[in-house]
Amino acid sequence: MAGLIQSDKSIIGDLKKSRVVSKRKPHRDLDLSLKIHPIRKDIIPLKDDNAIKNALRNLLVTNFYDRPFGRDKGANLKGLLFEPADLFTKIAIKENIENVIRKYEPRVKTRSIVVNDLSDQNAYNIVVNFQIKEYDTNESVEIILRRLK
Repeated sequence: MAGLIQSDKSIIGDLKKSRVVSKRKPHRDLDLSLKIHPIRKDIIPLKDDNAIKNALRNLLVTNFYDRPFGRDKGANLKGLLFEPADLFTKIAIKENIENVIRKYEPRVKTRSIVVNDLSDQNAYNIVVNFQIKEYDTNESVEIILRRLK
């Protein structure tokens, strides 16, 4: 027991670096494009910041009642596609995105949400700029919501 205490006291150096490394958690997610690794013949998982971007993209394209046992999980943006293309719809899209990120994605902090109306194509171009809190990096996700005739 005394040896253990001695070894704990003998730690020297800058401990800030070890704390920063210990806070970072590895994040993994399944890539929905299902790319196959050429050697292992297994699906290549997404890691760290790409996994977080993929999770955010999945939340944005998910509608209410799409997921079993998670009826309200999603931004429900497709429901707003058939509303008039005006300022109120853009505000509703931004609010839905802010709400779903605040509720289900605590790993990111939203920087800006840009909604562009592409009414000649019956679509919206949405760009979400955000900061990944753990990695302190800025990323963005772009989605085109298209209304089919």
